[in-house]
Amino acid sequence: MSDTKNSLLDAHCEVCRVGAPAVTDEEIEQQRPLVPEWRVIEDRGVRKLTRTYETTDYRHSLALVDAVGGLAESEGHHPVMLVEYARVTVWWWTHKIHDLHRNDFIMAAKCDRSFAELA
Repeated sequence: MSDTKNSLLDAHCEVCRVGAPAVTDEEIEQQRPLVPEWRVIEDRGVRKLTRTYETTDYRHSLALVDAVGGLAESEGHHPVMLVEYARVTVWWWTHKIHDLHRNDFIMAAKCDRSFAELA
Protein backbone atom coordinates (compact mmCIF):
# COMPACT_ATOMS: atom_id res chain seq x y z
CA MET A 1 0.00 0.00 0.00
CA SER A 2 1.45 3.36 -0.94
CA ASP A 3 2.02 6.14 1.57
CA THR A 4 -0.62 8.35 -0.04
CA LYS A 5 -3.33 5.76 0.65
CA ASN A 6 -2.37 4.95 4.23
CA SER A 7 -3.82 7.49 6.65
CA LEU A 8 -1.90 5.90 9.53
CA LEU A 9 1.37 7.27 8.15
CA ASP A 10 0.27 10.88 8.70
CA ALA A 11 -1.04 10.20 12.20
CA HIS A 12 0.89 10.56 15.44
CA CYS A 13 0.60 8.64 18.65
CA GLU A 14 -1.43 10.22 21.38
CA VAL A 15 -0.31 10.06 24.97
CA CYS A 16 -2.02 7.01 26.37
CA ARG A 17 -3.19 6.75 29.94
CA VAL A 18 -4.35 3.92 32.14
CA GLY A 19 -8.01 3.38 31.33
CA ALA A 20 -7.79 4.67 27.75
CA PRO A 21 -10.13 2.74 25.47
CA ALA A 22 -8.70 -0.18 23.54
CA VAL A 23 -9.61 -0.53 19.89
CA THR A 24 -12.77 -2.49 19.25
CA ASP A 25 -12.91 -5.56 17.03
CA GLU A 26 -14.62 -3.38 14.42
CA GLU A 27 -11.80 -0.82 14.57
CA ILE A 28 -9.23 -3.59 14.22
CA GLU A 29 -10.95 -4.80 11.06
CA GLN A 30 -10.95 -1.24 9.69
CA GLN A 31 -7.21 -0.82 10.35
CA ARG A 32 -5.99 -4.24 9.20
CA PRO A 33 -6.07 -3.43 5.47
CA LEU A 34 -3.63 -0.58 6.23
CA VAL A 35 -1.14 -3.00 7.81
CA PRO A 36 -1.88 -6.25 5.94
CA GLU A 37 1.33 -8.08 6.90
CA TRP A 38 0.67 -7.69 10.61
CA ARG A 39 -1.15 -10.31 12.66
CA VAL A 40 -3.28 -9.75 15.72
CA ILE A 41 -2.35 -12.32 18.35
CA GLU A 42 -3.31 -12.88 21.94
CA ASP A 43 -0.47 -13.42 24.39
CA ARG A 44 -1.44 -14.17 28.00
CA GLY A 45 -4.74 -12.37 27.54
CA VAL A 46 -3.24 -9.32 25.82
CA ARG A 47 -3.97 -8.55 22.16
CA LYS A 48 -0.83 -7.57 20.25
CA LEU A 49 0.21 -6.78 16.69
CA THR A 50 3.19 -8.73 15.40
CA ARG A 51 5.17 -8.99 12.20
CA THR A 52 8.44 -10.64 11.22
CA TYR A 53 10.57 -8.83 8.67
CA GLU A 54 13.01 -10.83 6.59
CA THR A 55 16.23 -8.93 5.87
CA THR A 56 19.33 -9.81 3.88
CA ASP A 57 21.74 -10.04 6.80
CA TYR A 58 22.45 -9.01 10.37
CA ARG A 59 23.59 -5.52 9.39
CA HIS A 60 20.26 -4.85 7.68
CA SER A 61 18.39 -6.30 10.67
CA LEU A 62 20.19 -3.84 12.94
CA ALA A 63 19.45 -0.97 10.55
CA LEU A 64 15.74 -1.79 10.77
CA VAL A 65 15.90 -1.96 14.56
CA ASP A 66 17.67 1.39 14.61
CA ALA A 67 15.02 2.94 12.32
CA VAL A 68 12.15 1.55 14.40
CA GLY A 69 13.89 2.67 17.58
CA GLY A 70 14.11 6.22 16.22
CA LEU A 71 10.41 6.16 15.34
CA ALA A 72 9.55 4.82 18.78
CA GLU A 73 11.47 7.62 20.48
CA SER A 74 9.92 10.30 18.28
CA GLU A 75 6.39 9.02 18.93
CA GLY A 76 6.88 8.08 22.58
CA HIS A 77 5.61 4.54 21.96
CA HIS A 78 7.98 1.59 22.13
CA PRO A 79 7.77 -1.99 20.82
CA VAL A 80 9.35 -5.25 21.76
CA MET A 81 11.81 -6.37 19.08
CA LEU A 82 13.67 -9.63 18.59
CA VAL A 83 16.70 -9.63 16.30
CA GLU A 84 17.82 -12.82 14.61
CA TYR A 85 20.45 -12.92 11.89
CA ALA A 86 18.29 -11.93 8.92
CA ARG A 87 15.00 -11.49 10.71
CA VAL A 88 13.42 -8.91 12.99
CA THR A 89 10.18 -9.62 14.81
CA VAL A 90 8.28 -6.64 16.20
CA TRP A 91 5.37 -6.63 18.66
CA TRP A 92 3.19 -3.60 19.34
CA TRP A 93 0.65 -3.22 22.11
CA THR A 94 -0.09 -0.53 24.63
CA HIS A 95 1.31 -1.51 28.00
CA LYS A 96 -0.78 0.95 30.02
CA ILE A 97 -4.04 -0.63 28.87
CA HIS A 98 -2.79 -4.21 28.31
CA ASP A 99 -4.41 -4.21 24.88
CA LEU A 100 -4.30 -2.70 21.42
CA HIS A 101 -4.74 1.03 20.85
CA ARG A 102 -4.81 3.01 17.60
CA ASN A 103 -1.21 4.00 18.40
CA ASP A 104 -0.13 0.42 17.75
CA PHE A 105 -1.56 0.48 14.22
CA ILE A 106 0.07 3.85 13.55
CA MET A 107 3.44 2.47 14.56
CA ALA A 108 2.98 -0.75 12.59
CA ALA A 109 2.37 1.29 9.43
CA LYS A 110 5.44 3.42 10.13
CA CYS A 111 7.54 0.27 10.66
CA ASP A 112 6.43 -1.00 7.26
CA ARG A 113 7.46 2.29 5.66
CA SER A 114 10.89 2.11 7.36
CA PHE A 115 11.37 -1.44 6.14
CA ALA A 116 10.45 -0.44 2.58
CA GLU A 117 12.89 2.47 2.70
CA LEU A 118 15.72 0.17 3.80
CA ALA A 119 15.10 -2.36 1.04
